[in-house]
Amino acid sequence: MATLDETRPGAAPWLLSAPALALFGVLLAVPLLLTLVLSFHVFSDVAGVQPAYTLANYVEVVTDPYYGAIFLRTAVLAFAVTLLCVLLGVPETIVLARMKRPWQSLCLLVVLGPLLISVVVRTLGWQILLGNNGVLNTALQALHITSEPVRLVFTMTGMVIALTHVLVPFMVMSVWATLQKLDPQVEWAGLSLGGSPFRVFRRVVLPQIMPGVLSGSIIVFALSASAFATPALIGGRRLKVVATAAYDEFLGTLNWPLGASIAVLLLIANVAIVMGCSKLAERRFKHIFE
Repeated sequence: MATLDETRPGAAPWLLSAPALALFGVLLAVPLLLTLVLSFHVFSDVAGVQPAYTLANYVEVVTDPYYGAIFLRTAVLAFAVTLLCVLLGVPETIVLARMKRPWQSLCLLVVLGPLLISVVVRTLGWQILLGNNGVLNTALQALHITSEPVRLVFTMTGMVIALTHVLVPFMVMSVWATLQKLDPQVEWAGLSLGGSPFRVFRRVVLPQIMPGVLSGSIIVFALSASAFATPALIGGRRLKVVATAAYDEFLGTLNWPLGASIAVLLLIANVAIVMGCSKLAERRFKHIFE
C-alpha cells in the first residue's frame, strides 16, 4: 500500500480533505439529492406519494400566483433585511474597531451576545415588544405619540425588524474580520496627505472593507431568505414566506413532493440571486474605486 510520501504531491490535499468531504457529502449532498428526487414524485390525496414521476409540482409552483406572491414577499424581505444590516452593521463595526479596551471587548460582547440565545427566544421577545399591548406601543401611547396601538406583529415591518436584529451580528462579524486586517497607518497616511476624513474613508477604508461587507451581505441574504422561525412567529399564518409555505405543504397538507419542489426552487433562487448580486456588486465597486 502506497504511503502519503509515495503519492504525487498534488494528491495530498485531496487525501487530507477526504474525510471532511465525505462527511459534507453525507450530511448535505445526500439529503439535497433525496429532496430533489422527491420533488418529482406524483402525489395523490388518497394514496399519498406515488412511485411515478412528473414535472407538475414545479409547474404548479411557477405558474400559481399564490406561490409567486410568496416568493416575491420572501425576496423583498431578504433584500430589506440585508440593506438594514449593511446600514446598521457597517458603521457599528467601524465604531467598535476604533474603541479602546476594555470598552471594545464589552461592546463587542453586547453586539454578539444575542447569538448565544435561541432565535426562537429572541423572536418571542420581539413579539412581546412589538405586540399591541407590548412595551413599544405602551411607550408610544404614554408619550402621546400615537393614540392607538401601531400594528407591527403579523406585518412585513415586524418581520424586517426582528430578522434584522437576529442577523446583524453576522454582518458585524464579517466586517470585523476585514477591519482587523486593515493597517491604520494607511488611513493616517491619507489624512496626513491632506485628504478629508470622508474622502479617506471613501477612497481608502471602504474599498478595503468591501469584501467583508459583500460576504456579510451574502450570509445575511441567504439566512433571511430561508428563515423559518422568525417569519412564522412574527408573520403568522397569513403572511407566509417560502420556508413557511414549504413547511405547510410537508406537515399541513402532507404533499411532500410539492413541499420539496418549493424547497428546491428556493435553493436555486437563493444561489442565483446571491451569485448574481455578488458579481454585480464586485463590478460596480471596482468601477467606482479604481
